[in-house]
Amino acid sequence: MHNAQLLKNARDLTLQMHKVLIDNEKRLREMVDGPISPSRFLTMLLEDRELSWLRRFSTLIVDIDEMFAQRDGFSEDAVTAHLNAMREWIAVDKTDLEDDFSVKFRAALQQLPEVAAIHGELRTMLTTTE
Repeated sequence: MHNAQLLKNARDLTLQMHKVLIDNEKRLREMVDGPISPSRFLTMLLEDRELSWLRRFSTLIVDIDEMFAQRDGFSEDAVTAHLNAMREWIAVDKTDLEDDFSVKFRAALQQLPEVAAIHGELRTMLTTTE
């Protein structure tokens, strides 16, 4: 598979996983605080320190989208850099890192079967094409 298409496919799976993670965080918050409007939750996603780990996904997705939207095209080096960034975070379950992202993402992988399934699909996709 061509690297640009691989990146698009991996981006789409990452977006799916990001949605599952966001929906789960909203559900958990609502169990404690009651119903949360979409606009309030968006503000929480953007500003709440406890939810900042999710921004790693958002930032990567936006960076990839912006790269593909460039009028003058994109370089193979940019595609490779994004693929390498994805490979790095996809391997977080195999590390002992204790930063906020690593801890929360590993917990999500253990607690949310849908996240684990998408993660497995991403891992297979990204490691079989290195």
